[in-house]
Amino acid sequence: MFVFDKVTSRRFLSAVFSATVALAGVAPPASAQTVASDGSVLPFPPQPMKGVAKPRLQDSTMEWPATPERLPAGAPNILIVLLDDVGFGVSEAFGGEVRTPTLSRLASEGISFTGFNTTSICSPSRAALLTGRNHTRVGSGTIAERAVAFDGYTGVIPKTAATVAEVLKNYGYHTSAFGKWHNTPATETTAIGPKDHWPNAYGFEYFYGFLGGETSQWEPRLTENYDAVEPPHDDPKYHLTEDMVDKALKWLDDYRAYDPDKPFLMYWAPGGAHGPHHVFPEWADKYKGKFNSGWDAYRERTYKRQLDMRVIPANTKLTERDPTMASWDSIPESQRPFQERLMEIFAGFVEHTDVQVGRLIDGMESRGLKDNTLVFYIFGDNGSSAEGQQGSISELLAQNNIENTVEEQMAALDKIGGLDALGTGKTDNMYHAGWAWAGGTPFKGTKLMAGYFGGTRNPMVVSWPGHIKHDGKFRQQFHHVVDIAPTIYEILGIKAPKSVNGYEQLPIDGTSLAYTFANADAAPQKLEQFFDNNGSRGLYLDGWFADVPGPFTPWDTPGSAKRLASWDSAKDEWELYDLKTDFSQAENLAAANPGKLAEMKKRFLDVAEENKDFPIGAGNWLRLHPEDRIKSSYDKWTFSHTTRRMPEFAAPGVGRESTDVRIDAEFGENANGVLYAVGGAGGGLSVYMQDGELVYEYNMMIIENYQARTDKIPAGKHRIEISTAIPKPAGPAEVVITVDGKEAAKTTVRRTVPAAFTATESFDVGADLGSPVSQAYADKRPFAFDGKIGRVDIELAK
Repeated sequence: MFVFDKVTSRRFLSAVFSATVALAGVAPPASAQTVASDGSVLPFPPQPMKGVAKPRLQDSTMEWPATPERLPAGAPNILIVLLDDVGFGVSEAFGGEVRTPTLSRLASEGISFTGFNTTSICSPSRAALLTGRNHTRVGSGTIAERAVAFDGYTGVIPKTAATVAEVLKNYGYHTSAFGKWHNTPATETTAIGPKDHWPNAYGFEYFYGFLGGETSQWEPRLTENYDAVEPPHDDPKYHLTEDMVDKALKWLDDYRAYDPDKPFLMYWAPGGAHGPHHVFPEWADKYKGKFNSGWDAYRERTYKRQLDMRVIPANTKLTERDPTMASWDSIPESQRPFQERLMEIFAGFVEHTDVQVGRLIDGMESRGLKDNTLVFYIFGDNGSSAEGQQGSISELLAQNNIENTVEEQMAALDKIGGLDALGTGKTDNMYHAGWAWAGGTPFKGTKLMAGYFGGTRNPMVVSWPGHIKHDGKFRQQFHHVVDIAPTIYEILGIKAPKSVNGYEQLPIDGTSLAYTFANADAAPQKLEQFFDNNGSRGLYLDGWFADVPGPFTPWDTPGSAKRLASWDSAKDEWELYDLKTDFSQAENLAAANPGKLAEMKKRFLDVAEENKDFPIGAGNWLRLHPEDRIKSSYDKWTFSHTTRRMPEFAAPGVGRESTDVRIDAEFGENANGVLYAVGGAGGGLSVYMQDGELVYEYNMMIIENYQARTDKIPAGKHRIEISTAIPKPAGPAEVVITVDGKEAAKTTVRRTVPAAFTATESFDVGADLGSPVSQAYADKRPFAFDGKIGRVDIELAK
């Protein structure tokens, strides 16, 4: 038995790996064999053995090579926390009214940034953060589910843009990611893959979270590394954000046990506070009555606090509400309890999320890891989200452009429990766009608007005990999420590699912000930054900002659809702001300085072309052509009773397209359970047995529900056929059900969902995993079928 100390063990493992590679006849790329080990080419070439190999064993000497030290002594652990859909004016640490004890604590220990920006939308911000490159340059001009066939919008981060995790792993870091990923094509998230665009393939040694853009906090669609995993079905205390902390601390325990001498990189990106807004009622109840004066008053109060706290410059103006957005005074008294509760739930969700960040930080501290951990706490991947429109119980109503009224939503809510159902697994609720606008105080705009800071300006706090000293001053230098990776590289003395795994690398677009750490008043070093999302676009250039608000108004999806039909980007009206004197984009100088505007418009087109941004507004393509959404290339499928967790975007379009479904199954007496289902409580389709009767249920985003029910099906083997005819996207559906060739039931679905019921729920055979489509069996989920399913055949109808 051999006993090695830590150093010998590491050298042994490194040498065995090198020897194994050599014996296998696998040589590194030619460039890696000739380039010195300076990090310009990754991975580093293997270390040659130091011993001497002679023909005779007794004439040979054996010596393992020393493990190269590629990092500076005391290289820090790195924690990147990225919250979701929270704007500049939400946190108490930046003048808002939502308690964030962890952000406030880290701000008191480190430094705070008020000039930090994101891309205005989820996937693009994450791609830019991880690669240090502009979002369209790395194929991420829109969210993964809305990818289209233009180079800047494919939803695929190319291997020519190695992530910071991939680079640091080559230098000896252990790497992990938890929570929301949202950088994998939606059709590539099945169990069969391909999986070369999953987190593990981008440099993360461990991943635990969800691959899509959002998920239920109560029944999340989870992935661990390359495998789908299920949360507990019957734990009333389960919440995804808390689960993420537990898994992260478990990973840290493994790290400390197995290889504690190496530093780690952890990317921790919760679903909070993206919709659906799910949190335990006691967290929402902390804010009861706090928002009954409405969003206009919230902005006024927050603006005054921001001035008093010096979060914003003394000459900052509070921008006005857009004429198309409702004032609080215009909200009928009968609707106000609904609107107030939605905001209370959001606030509770944000505080709960921040407290979980605190649990993670405390866990690091109790393990002796905090003192040498560099923390980037980015409070949002974009501004607050207006996708709740007028307040919603099913947030994808807006993504699908399904017209509805608040009265319809409140009536539907009453059927499932009223206000008490908000924030639970029964709804996919999101607050009124007015609250999102208030959450962006003092700016104009919201998430999805890259031309206004309400969509792009997010608080950030950086903490590094013993290295960054708190001085009580806000950093106002203009920076962007692309600047995080180069900041890390500078701190570690790492050069951005020219080649990784044989792929020549794209240039880094970001500028390190490390120069601000010791000097709040340092002259800005970032001179230019380009923005574009859905045609809302802008250019920062040495203190100036030129922008177009864009054709898409996030709080008015139906109105935007009409504008988009005739939109021409070449005819857009541009705005111009001098940020040196106008922090909030309040004074449009376009008419007063046409020469500067013309210069910046020209420069924008040059930068946009260089960054593969053309055609401008490509993110709107699917709003004009919903039939072009990414989907499976197949038109027929055969499933067994074991088919589970097939992502909706890769599954047959049941409920969206004309389909013929055939089920061969054996039924018992008074059979129960789901035959197949897609979607969740916020919207979906389920075909299930209830005490011997077959039920077809179409949950049209909660606000409408359509059902067909057969007579009892006797025990034995039967063939069920379900024929659905949908003439066009969002059109009505005629559904006919036959049992053993005889018509047994039919129904008409007045309108259908054109794009997707959900972002991450799945198509399942024999059960309804995750969020249940039907409230009829919600308390029995996953309501597995108690018979035997032979096969399920689905074919798109011609």
